Amino acid sequence: MITSLLHDLKKSPTAYHAVETLRQKLLDNGYLPLRRGEAMVSGGKYFLAPHGSSFIAFRLPEGKPTGFMISASHADSPCFRLRDKAELSGGDCVRLSAERYGGMLQDSWLDRPLSIAGRVSVRTEKGVRTELVDFEKDMVVIPRLAIHMNREANNGYKYDPVRDLAPLYALAANAGQFNARLAEKLGCSVEDILATDLIIYNNQDGFVWGPAEEFLSAPRLDDQACVFTCAEAFLRAKATGAVQVLYVSDNEEIGSETKQGAAAVTLPDVLRQIAHETGADYAAMLDNSLLLSCDNGHARHPNRPEMADANEAPVMGGGVVIKHSPRYATDGLSAAVFAEICRRAGVPVQHYANRPDMAGGSTLGNIADTKLPVSTVDIGMAQLAMHSCLETCATADVDYFTDAVTAFYNTVLRADGDGVEIL
Repeated sequence: MITSLLHDLKKSPTAYHAVETLRQKLLDNGYLPLRRGEAMVSGGKYFLAPHGSSFIAFRLPEGKPTGFMISASHADSPCFRLRDKAELSGGDCVRLSAERYGGMLQDSWLDRPLSIAGRVSVRTEKGVRTELVDFEKDMVVIPRLAIHMNREANNGYKYDPVRDLAPLYALAANAGQFNARLAEKLGCSVEDILATDLIIYNNQDGFVWGPAEEFLSAPRLDDQACVFTCAEAFLRAKATGAVQVLYVSDNEEIGSETKQGAAAVTLPDVLRQIAHETGADYAAMLDNSLLLSCDNGHARHPNRPEMADANEAPVMGGGVVIKHSPRYATDGLSAAVFAEICRRAGVPVQHYANRPDMAGGSTLGNIADTKLPVSTVDIGMAQLAMHSCLETCATADVDYFTDAVTAFYNTVLRADGDGVEIL
């Protein structure tokens, strides 16, 4: 399991690559590509990849479905996004023009080799096509000032994005070569590169460590660890009377308010079409549905335990985290239903809440709920250093999370007015 997760993380430096990894995995498992509006058949297995960086897969039951069992995660992570005119001229070195994406821990990106990947729009005889690209090698470094030149570096230094965070790319003698290298990688001419969606990412391989190999450290655990485990659970699950849905969105790190984000109408449109094609009542299906908003949570920090809530602070290796906050979609009923599913499956759960005097982050569940009014519970794996260039979780939690989501997919729910029947 961990080996497969590390493999997928390495193949997925961007949301575009993560979607391509999912697409290949679903094709290998007999799922068919579907365009919005195309007809479906009972028992069919389908997927869509709207706009290249979001993904929806689903399996229809034989006969009229009872409801939807949906896992939702996101494939984007904090990073630096390159501008189309990437090279910054002047001086004795070539730097790249990059903008911060998401709420990153800035200093974790400094003084380490980084690579470049993303999507490029290329001119063709018929119009424009998009190509994925990954240099898969160390391309840039963001160098710090030496301590001798910045005596306040260890006293809470505030980085200037323009002066301190520009990636170093080449010596001045190699200026003007970035697009040429990109064109060579793509096998096209420089003139045919029309626009780019490129990011700078940590090219380091993830690794397992600790005396009992109990820890996993890797880039993009938030949230591609959830993307991977939800996909594994989706493929492991048995067919039931419900529609099983795997949903992966983009742009969660900047609020989800995009056509490929959780605030888009794409997912509810697809679910509404499923109800129409199968002759089911859409509103009744929503009542019998549950959405797992899957996004990792904060583990109690071993060096700073006082930063966690006194009662609800999950630990690494302690099981699946149910997340509670006014900014999350979890309520008492959705938490109880999911906890009961886990209990029946023998999967331990723990609970997370922000310390009362500290505002926590938001995630995609409450945003998706504005377009898709279904019972929702926010869950994740406990991890350290969220939004760092390298994050850490427990290997045991990867298995716990996969088992929990598999049990979720194997469940059918029936709302009875006073509660929920778990079948």
